[in-house]
Amino acid sequence: MLITLYSTEGCHLCEQAYRLLVEAGVEEHVKVIDIAFDDVLFLRYGVTIPVVSISSAVSTAVAETASDDSTLSISELGWPFDRADLAVWLKNNGFN
Repeated sequence: MLITLYSTEGCHLCEQAYRLLVEAGVEEHVKVIDIAFDDVLFLRYGVTIPVVSISSAVSTAVAETASDDSTLSISELGWPFDRADLAVWLKNNGFN
């Protein structure tokens, strides 16, 4: 499973969020995305970064009854969050 950290250069809060992910021991699952180079991401996350996100596939049975664009389930955790908040979010998303 991949954890996406939406970030941008010079964002000290994003650096804090990354450190929390490292402390949680999941850095090998983290992909950092700089929103500054993507207009869609910038519009979505420009004033809310850092945001961590996990996308996971929905079961085929559920996907067959839904539209094509709903085959992914996205769980996001937006700033502010602390070590405890992150730990709960990670556990709820399959990281123990």
